[in-house]
Amino acid sequence: MAKINPFKAVRPTRDKVSLVAARSYQSYTKDQREARLRDNPFSFLHIVNPGYRFDKEVSGKARYGLVKNRYLEFKEEGIFTQDQTSSFYIYRIVNRDGDMFNGIIAAASAEDYENDVIKKHEDTLAFKEIVFKDYLKTVGFNAEPVLLTYPNNDIIDNIITKVQQKRAEFEFTTTYRDTHYLWLVNDIEMVKTIQQQFENIPTIYIADGHHRSASSYLLYKDLKNSNPNHSGEEGYNFFMSYLIPESNLKIYEFNRLVKDLNGLSKEEFLIKLDEYYRIENRGKTPYKPSKAHHFSMYLDGEFYSLYLRKSQYTFETSLEALDAQLLYKTILKPILDIHDLRNDERISYSHGKNDIVEMVNKIDNKTYKVGFGMVPATIEQVKQIANDGLKMPPKSTYVLPKLRSGVTIYEF
Repeated sequence: MAKINPFKAVRPTRDKVSLVAARSYQSYTKDQREARLRDNPFSFLHIVNPGYRFDKEVSGKARYGLVKNRYLEFKEEGIFTQDQTSSFYIYRIVNRDGDMFNGIIAAASAEDYENDVIKKHEDTLAFKEIVFKDYLKTVGFNAEPVLLTYPNNDIIDNIITKVQQKRAEFEFTTTYRDTHYLWLVNDIEMVKTIQQQFENIPTIYIADGHHRSASSYLLYKDLKNSNPNHSGEEGYNFFMSYLIPESNLKIYEFNRLVKDLNGLSKEEFLIKLDEYYRIENRGKTPYKPSKAHHFSMYLDGEFYSLYLRKSQYTFETSLEALDAQLLYKTILKPILDIHDLRNDERISYSHGKNDIVEMVNKIDNKTYKVGFGMVPATIEQVKQIANDGLKMPPKSTYVLPKLRSGVTIYEF
């Protein structure tokens, strides 16, 4: 039984939402951030980068207090206002590729995370969880929803469709050419129906935002243990999430780029690959695999197809059948001596939405020596790995949609 609650969102005013909304801080280049901070006083980037006012980089706990101050200033100046009625928020994104995503922004339960009603498929780093937990404890809000996915549900779909027949509370297009829409749902019966439908769903899955959800859970534990009057309904018992049906997700792969061949010559490397793969040189013609357990490789200006020799590798778990894990077990670790996929500086990642152009450019300009591509994981694989209590390697999935920060804010 999944528990979700409506909440009183803090939101930008209608006239400023397009100016406030921001992508995640890390997704901007330094020059892009500088331009937005310089030219747009309403950008949410001013809140998450509070040192800009002082022309200084501020980090650690000193930054957390300044983030809270900037946030309060946005409220005091009327840039943000809080809804008076608890609501669910129907959110639609139409991206520049024509993909449409429809879901519900709600408060998801930290207890559901603890009890594995909300399932995870990626490992998190403990120190990052603690750092972000401390950040949340100071600032007191979520500004970017965790992306959760649930099985398709006709009743929820019908409610979303019905609500979207009315004029949206927000409608704005970003410079990235994505159009965003938001509708409020505070009708008592409609809210009750949505909650009842989720109560009938035994499991929902994290699609994106594992560290954010883990940090929210740690915050819940901290505040629960320090509150002698804990009731289970305090704001810290929940975290802001965007819930979207499984069929509406888009999952892309991440390409792997490696800086060297671990001391091997090209010929020695290909001979080692031959143990596990049938190799075909495709020359200059771009090659992108279309089947699981097939990989593309770009090396010395040429494309290769790699087809797994199934007699050499058996899939004993759902994780071992995942192509990102297969590549790690057969090439990255044994041949290229890459053991730590998160921290080894010899490996980098490029998500498949960028196709293979970025990978080719980085190898041609000698930044990297070899690159590997694969087909995306499926939602069925993601769910099965989560159900089995296993964890994918880092950068196994690049999931759309990506939401903007600052459009709805959940205070706790």
